[in-house]
Amino acid sequence: MTATFARFGNQLHDGRRTVPIVTRRRTWYLFSLVLIVLLAVFSVVRGPNFGIEFTGGSEFQVAGVADTEQSSAREVIRDHLPENEPKITVLGQDTMRVQTEHLDSGETAAVAADLAAAYGVSTDAVSSSFIGPVWSGDVTQKMLRGVIVFLALVAGMMALYFRNLKSSLAAMGALLHDMLVTVGVYLVVGLEITPGTVIGFLTVMGYSLYDTIVVFDKVRENTAGLARQTRTTYAEQVQRAANQTLVRSINTSVVALLPVGAILFIGAFLLGAGTLKDISLALFIGIIAGTYSSVFLAPGFLVDLRRRDPEIAAHTENVLRARHGEDTEQLAPADALGTADAADVEGEAGDDREGATGTDSAEPAGPPAAAPPRRQPRRTTRRRRTSEGGGR
Repeated sequence: MTATFARFGNQLHDGRRTVPIVTRRRTWYLFSLVLIVLLAVFSVVRGPNFGIEFTGGSEFQVAGVADTEQSSAREVIRDHLPENEPKITVLGQDTMRVQTEHLDSGETAAVAADLAAAYGVSTDAVSSSFIGPVWSGDVTQKMLRGVIVFLALVAGMMALYFRNLKSSLAAMGALLHDMLVTVGVYLVVGLEITPGTVIGFLTVMGYSLYDTIVVFDKVRENTAGLARQTRTTYAEQVQRAANQTLVRSINTSVVALLPVGAILFIGAFLLGAGTLKDISLALFIGIIAGTYSSVFLAPGFLVDLRRRDPEIAAHTENVLRARHGEDTEQLAPADALGTADAADVEGEAGDDREGATGTDSAEPAGPPAAAPPRRQPRRTTRRRRTSEGGGR
């Protein structure tokens, strides 16, 4: 199995096998769009489940519980707050967490005593805390401010590194996909969004951008000196870069998912640690989404953003003419060709190549046009040269 996967990666790297990442980019777009729309619809129906850190309220934790049945805690809260529906969570094997709306000090003491009596523990085993709405609002504002600053800095650094703003925009598009999918899964499943979840989201953003930058760096390497050759188009070189980094991205993701999955299992099922579960689950979903978007979405975004650039469109036109055997020395310079026409030709050529070569054994770039036979000078026979030279 490992040898087969390694051989598959080698074939992708040297071009003997090609996955149609760029040529079928609209298929990947459609898949992601359908997924995001479905998640959005179900999220609206279910509604967000924000933790007490964002909504404010009172929290009680009852430790050393022999029976973790939730109905006892629900009855206690209903006696004190008939119109409030508490959030009750089992932490680990013997701890109950109960979250309610804001209670004053007297109500807090009464609820803590009733919870201790309901579960047969001492009042010292019941801890209580209060989080005000002002603190939760401040956390939300700082979170949004941090995300905006982070995205602005990353976009600027990527634009400087790749010397192209469109590469930065393509990476931001893939990142937006990852965040929508991760948050959408959280909302659909009904998981609680806590500060630990937000930390997981921010970590996912960093991982997704890291994976995308690796792919784009390979694109930069493959397209260096692109204008000096007429064998492959920009889109074909982007597809080649995506194929060359595909196995590496999968391997990196698997290595990252193993410890995250272990933390998720330990935090959710063994220890019942809410923070561990929130962070690890966000990471688990985000790493999968980030790997997919970095390989299957970001390269397509980059091609669509740059295909109408004058130099890219002109080079594509030159490549397609060279493949049809036209004299490339008579072609128009890069800044004289219409970008829309060249882009349309590139798209049609990509569709034709895809239908003709298939998906498993297609080369990343079409073969160069056959060169005309070299014209050799006509040589005279030995007898004629001897007679013309006066004999020997």
